[in-house]
Amino acid sequence: MTARADVRGEPAAPPRRRRRWVAALALVVLVALGGAVLAGRLGGSEAAPSALVGQPAPPLQGQTLDGGTFDLAQWRGEVVLVNVWASWCAPCRREQPLLTEAAAALGPRGLRIVGIDVRDTPEDARSFLAEAGSAGWPSVRDPEGTHAVEWGTFALPETYLVDRDGTVVAKAVGEVDPRWITDTVVPVLEEGAP
Repeated sequence: MTARADVRGEPAAPPRRRRRWVAALALVVLVALGGAVLAGRLGGSEAAPSALVGQPAPPLQGQTLDGGTFDLAQWRGEVVLVNVWASWCAPCRREQPLLTEAAAALGPRGLRIVGIDVRDTPEDARSFLAEAGSAGWPSVRDPEGTHAVEWGTFALPETYLVDRDGTVVAKAVGEVDPRWITDTVVPVLEEGAP
């Protein structure tokens, strides 16, 4: 039996070795693509494109971590920051103090905050909030991630800004930072303020 040759007349690589090279190349391409996507996701709180921006905010109703109920429709006429988070999310933990500061500083100017606690146990979420000094705003439980999907969330944390008319006017992917609060939230608060 003779070995097969390629078009240059050289012996062809055995099929098994060729399959390994193809599989290794495919793995390298997948890892590179995954890294590019992850790098884009971790880019900070820059405004991110979203199909929701410019659209009415999706409904948000449900049981809160404190055992109450919440309905975003009751906050119509208010500027609302909707923060999608979880206790197991390290960037969510890092941004919590800034959200607490924003609530204290901008709450008197009309800012309302609501959380969507995704794929978390109530115990873990409450423990996280206790460690962080409590949030001071409601968080709707979202154990299956249903609300997060309705809001177009791909990674945690993500934050949406809803104006007084109930329209989503901005979205931040990743931790919000002071600049995003100042450049995005404050101007919306100032629009139509009494």
